[in-house]
Amino acid sequence: MKIGINLLLWTAAVSEEHLTLLDDIKDWGYDGAEFPMFAPDCSPWKTLAAKLDDLGLGRTVVTIVSPEANPIAESATIRQAGVDHLKACIDSCAILGSSLLIGPLFGPVGTLVGRGRTEQEWRWGIESLREAAVYGATAGITLAIEPLNRFEAYFLTCCDEAAEFVDEVNHPNLRMMFDTFHANIEEKDPVGAIEAAGQRIVHFHVSENDRSTPGEGHIPWPQIFSALKQIGYDNWLMVEAFGRALPELAAATCIWRDMMPDEEYLAINASKFIRESW
Repeated sequence: MKIGINLLLWTAAVSEEHLTLLDDIKDWGYDGAEFPMFAPDCSPWKTLAAKLDDLGLGRTVVTIVSPEANPIAESATIRQAGVDHLKACIDSCAILGSSLLIGPLFGPVGTLVGRGRTEQEWRWGIESLREAAVYGATAGITLAIEPLNRFEAYFLTCCDEAAEFVDEVNHPNLRMMFDTFHANIEEKDPVGAIEAAGQRIVHFHVSENDRSTPGEGHIPWPQIFSALKQIGYDNWLMVEAFGRALPELAAATCIWRDMMPDEEYLAINASKFIRESW
């Protein structure tokens, strides 16, 4: 298995200032890192790619869409802006050397409208993400949609919905991912959800129930990892955790108190925990 860690624990925009952090990630026993790409041109992707290559580290990318670039918006112009954003991210993924673009690619995080999705929004989402997947195929990049819990999204909130969406898009470059934090809220049976989604899952976020250090909460990791083995999962086990290093990010993820001594503690212990548990 490949074990990585999401750089959102430290930053929302990776720069040359974080090159030494990549050295640390290698020393802590990780095989790669996940890069936030909220603005496709916000980071020196070529420089970062060279550093990762030197260290022998793999890489994946996570992005979100904004209300002004929303693939399920009523406005065709805004929907196209959402698709264009995903295409720009795909271009930057190619420069960074990532073959995977993940996240809630279907709609803005935190935008709730007081109801569930409509059938029309579903059709718009299918059309938008299919166009993005077709574009991703030209660069050899797969998109993996991430269902979020009901307090952060309304369009896709559980694995069954994500699996249905993937099936309707019906393109090999549009798949799904599984995040244990969101599943802990939304799935009646997280283990069963993994087994049902099966090989549609191409990415996995190791995220504790409090978004802090994996293995120190109540996620049933032995059963979760067993389910991944059952479906033949052989991709990234990517740690996604959040702290209070960045006030804006802490506010967005609702981290109001310190839940680990520091980021290094979390990174070191998460890597050790995953390797021993797997």
